[in-house]
Amino acid sequence: MNNREFGNLGEEIAAKYLADNGYEILAKNLHYSRFCELDIVAKYKSTVVFVEVKTRKTNAYGTPFEAITKTKYENIKKGALNYIAEHKIKSYRIDVIGITLQPELKIEHLQNV
Repeated sequence: MNNREFGNLGEEIAAKYLADNGYEILAKNLHYSRFCELDIVAKYKSTVVFVEVKTRKTNAYGTPFEAITKTKYENIKKGALNYIAEHKIKSYRIDVIGITLQPELKIEHLQNV
């Protein structure tokens, strides 16, 4: 499995997790530039939620959350701001979902980062 396929697997797990918890999935993998991709755009009640998904096979080389650098976060914000402007969004937040696959599936959801 290559990195893109691995990332897609994590995004599918995250999308199912969100849907199971009352979120409506609006879009996946929106690109605004070479560096700016929104993994999942969802809606929870009246709030649009931009979700960054990080997946790791294990935590041997760090947790999924440790992979989100300041630069990555800034790129997520740029994408979110583009989406907000295009769709005239009033209420929004940015969440992060970290997924570790082994030794057992672990999903962590940080809201409003």
